[in-house]
Amino acid sequence: MIRAHFAFSNPVRPAARLACLGAALGLLAACGGNDRPTTDVAAAQVNAIGVNAYLWRGALETLSFAPLLSADSAGGVIVTDWYANPSNPDERVKVTVTILDQDLRADALRVAASRQVAQGGGWVDAPVQAATVQKLEDIILTKARDLRRKAVAG
Repeated sequence: MIRAHFAFSNPVRPAARLACLGAALGLLAACGGNDRPTTDVAAAQVNAIGVNAYLWRGALETLSFAPLLSADSAGGVIVTDWYANPSNPDERVKVTVTILDQDLRADALRVAASRQVAQGGGWVDAPVQAATVQKLEDIILTKARDLRRKAVAG
């Protein structure tokens, strides 16, 4: 179910993908000789990002508790793998964050979560409370705003 959501909710941004590919090829070409590339890899990643960098970083920091399945900075999609809290191993969650814009706005962020509970030796889908998704969105937005404030303050 998550893969279908991921495939259809990720709008293709050809220019952003092309820029990211160009940056990656440039870095690879620079690694071919004995000289070290002069481009800072972190700076290249920031320049190639296709979405709001503060939302992106805020989402990654918020989801750092779970293993990442995929992270596409050009398309703005982060998907975690299943995560079970050690204090509640009979329940696991999987989260998808989609950043829809380059502006730092609440409507530029979409969070979707799936939840499963252990039952009969396997995992069974269970509902996710809307408040859980809203809380994740609020945490990401707060982190993104804090990151922007720190960047502006210098």
